[in-house]
Amino acid sequence: MAKNVLAVDDSASIRQMLTFTLKSAGYDVVEAIDGLDGLEKARAHDVHLVLTDQNMPRMDGLALIRSLREMPQYASTPILMLTTESSDAMKSQGRAAGATGWLVKPFDPQKLIEVVRKVIG
Repeated sequence: MAKNVLAVDDSASIRQMLTFTLKSAGYDVVEAIDGLDGLEKARAHDVHLVLTDQNMPRMDGLALIRSLREMPQYASTPILMLTTESSDAMKSQGRAAGATGWLVKPFDPQKLIEVVRKVIG
């Protein structure tokens, strides 16, 4: 059975690229337009991995990660930040919030698939 990946990004073009890349590698993708939407989709679907942007309206990536980590079903789900933010300070905030890893945009589709396979198979 295909594994579900929740892709949370306020950029439609990034969501399209993520969906295309992940689907071509055999994953199912649930898209969300910001952190709040992502939280709702996470509640409605059984998700194996969350990919989230940091800078989004309504709820940013760090707030989304903290909210997901408070839910028992997402306590240990891999969550990857996919963002233009690459400072060490932001990375340590991400780790403190519960992020599993970090990918910097623009992402390399092949590298994305490698990382996804590493964390969820």
